[in-house]
This record gives sequence, C-alpha cells and structure tokens, in this order.
Amino acid sequence: MSDDVVLIGGAIRLFDDSGTTARALAIRGGVVVAHDAEAEALAAGASRVIDLDGRTAIPGINDAHLHAAWLGARWPSLFFGDHEASHDHDGALVTTAAERRAALQRAWRLLASFGITSYTEPGIGPGEDDGPTGCFGTGMLDAYLQLHREGAQTARVTLLRLFGTIDGESDLDAFRRGLELPVPATDPRWLAIPGVKIFADGIPPMRTAWVREPYVDGGVGELLTRGGDAPLDAFTQMVRLAHERDLQIAVHATGDASIDAFLSVLEDAAQENAATPRHPHYVVHADLAFDDLLARMARLGVGAAVQPLIAAFTHAWASAQLGAERASRAWPLGAMLESGVLTTITSDAPIATPDWRASIDASVRLLGDAGTADDEALRAALLRRLTVDAARQDGAADWKGALTRGQAGDVCVLSGDPLRAGTVVSELTVDHTIVAGRAVFERGVTPDVDAA
Repeated sequence: MSDDVVLIGGAIRLFDDSGTTARALAIRGGVVVAHDAEAEALAAGASRVIDLDGRTAIPGINDAHLHAAWLGARWPSLFFGDHEASHDHDGALVTTAAERRAALQRAWRLLASFGITSYTEPGIGPGEDDGPTGCFGTGMLDAYLQLHREGAQTARVTLLRLFGTIDGESDLDAFRRGLELPVPATDPRWLAIPGVKIFADGIPPMRTAWVREPYVDGGVGELLTRGGDAPLDAFTQMVRLAHERDLQIAVHATGDASIDAFLSVLEDAAQENAATPRHPHYVVHADLAFDDLLARMARLGVGAAVQPLIAAFTHAWASAQLGAERASRAWPLGAMLESGVLTTITSDAPIATPDWRASIDASVRLLGDAGTADDEALRAALLRRLTVDAARQDGAADWKGALTRGQAGDVCVLSGDPLRAGTVVSELTVDHTIVAGRAVFERGVTPDVDAA
C-alpha cells in the first residue's frame, strides 16, 4: 500500500521539459498530486512529512540494464570494482526456489539503498534452464512472478525473456519455440514483460564483437546466432519474428557490423510496415556505434543502453585490440546525446556496480575528456538518461520517470544536488527512497542489506 507523503524544505527536481525545481511535493495514492504551496497545504493531513532540510529530491532512478537476480546472488562481488571476481564459478549460485527468491529480495534491498526504483532485468528464460549460475532460467522467472503476485516488490521491473544462453549462442529453432510460450499475466506497472533479449556478438576486448574493420590481429569476430542458412540469416529471422509480434527487442551488440545488421533488418521491416513499436527496440552496449549508425538509429527510433563505467574499466584493454584511433571513437556517449538517439545510462550490474552515482561521475569524466564542459545542463541531460529516458525505453513515459502531476510517486532523496557543476555525485548519500509513495529505504533506519 502507498501512503500520503509530503516532501518539503528542499530542492525537488521534477525533470519536466522546463527543468522546474519545486520546494514541496505531495504524493497520494502512489502518484504525485501537488507541488509547492498546494503540496505544503496537504502536509497537515499527510501520513508522513519528510523535511528535506535543504537536500535534493529527484525522480527514482531507473537502471535500464541490470541483472538483479545475478546481482543479488553475487553481491558484493562484481566483475569490475572493489570486489573483483572471476567469470568462472564452482557450482551454481542459486539452486532452490528459496535461494532464487532470496537473491531477488536481497537485490531489491540493495537497489533501494541506492535510490533505484525501477530496472530492466535483461534476459530470463528457458535458454538458461541448464545455465551454470541458476540466475537466468525459468525458475527465476517463477520467483519473480511469485513475489510479484504477493505484492512483495520494492522496485518496478521490466523483464525481457531469453531463449538462448546468457552472453552466448542462441538457436533459431529454440527462439521460435520460445516465442510461442505464453507471456504471464502481470501488472505492467510492477512487472512488465514486453519483449526479448538477443545476443548478437561478444565484446571488443575479447575480439568477439563483430566489426566492419579487422582487429589488430586481423580477425573480425562473428555473430553468435545459429540456425537457418548462416548466422546472419538466423539473426535476421529472430529479429523479424520478434518485431512482427510487436515485441520489444534488446540486442546485445557491441561491434559496428552487428549494429549495422540489426538496423538493416529494422529498416527493411519499416518499409513493409510503418507501424511504430509500442516499446522502442534498442542496442545494448553499442560500443562501436559510430556516426553513420547513430544517424540510422535516430531515424528508426532505436535506442542505446550504454555503460560508461564499463567503458572506463575496459578502454585500455579494448584499445589493444581495436587500435588507438578506433578505440578513441568508441563509447560515443557525447555523439549519442547530440544525435537525439534515445540513450539510457546503465550499470549492467554485477559487471559494474549498480550505484548509478559512480556511472554519472564516469559519464562526466568521459565527456570532459572529449571537451564537454561540466555544467548543470550536461548533468541534467545525464540524469534524464537514468529517469525520463529510461521510462521511455520501458514504454512507460506517460506514468513514470518524472515528478510531474500524475506521475508515479517514485523519489530518490540525496544529501546534495547532483546537478551542481563540479559535484562528485558518488560522494552524495542516498537518504530516502520512495516507491509509489511507500518508503523502501531510509538512511539510518533501514537495516543493512545483509542484516535483513
């Protein structure tokens, strides 16, 4: 259940089109109902009043590419970060229904402590039923559904189905069979299942991304899709099958050749049918989405879910494989912002930390290295990629992502203003997290993640 909550006495960044900052905000029935004087007038009858005492409130963070089940099972081990861990595991991370349930609940407690109120779980399904970790198969989908039906969620979830292996090959026939499986009935404001995840290729540092120009060693990588007449035929058929069913398609594509192939399929489909997908298709990672590809993505309405933290960790490694010149053009976040391509800044946790504050700091550094000035406009643009534009990727911009009247009462309260130039956002604390008007985290009150 949601409570009537009023926030007063601080800077409330609404993230509307006008860049409005309010001094008070009221939430009733899980949605924003008033601002400023009107909100202050509701404080006397509210279930709770939060005095910001000069702090800053922003819309709840929406990480549009985060493996919550895997994160909950692994935390605090990350692939890049303070707790380094190997890709290899001795045995499964979760094996029972109780362990899968616990992994999700642990992840939700962690995400609440970071101010994250929504995320995309990018790849759960039968393709991973025999997977080594136990975090991505049908059993995990069942855990999501059980907790959802109990009303136990403390974060909103967009979940993509997976009919191949996570970070590996997928078979056309298995993909076709998977699409015939019924989509479970859910409340889409809490657990939406709008589409599918397809792995097109690997990553540049491993020379497994499919590229148009050879790596330093002469290789070009390859597509990971199998079946049909050839890998490209299998990939083309997978994309077309999902697109024709009006399913959202998230394609893991880091190489420019794989991004090119994805866009080519969608361009052909657009010529045959001008209908706009209900949920925008997008490229996950898009490391080598150079200018010609960005222009095509913008025309098609295809988005990009990018990870500035991973770029920071892997740039030198990738440069050794791509060559310095091409690596200098990789991870083109600035060009994405300028091009109008729907772009979300994501963590890919547990590859990198789910702490979005570190991602904002990494983005500011990445853009600063390219000559972009650090100012409020830049920071607002970056934070929109974690709020407003992430909601657009979810097909949910009409009801979440901002703090305007009628939008979801999802709020992150910070100790300071992340839009102020020069601020190290990772040094700000998350003091409150509110989802649909319900407090799911309060600094100094909510138990530590592993204490619950």
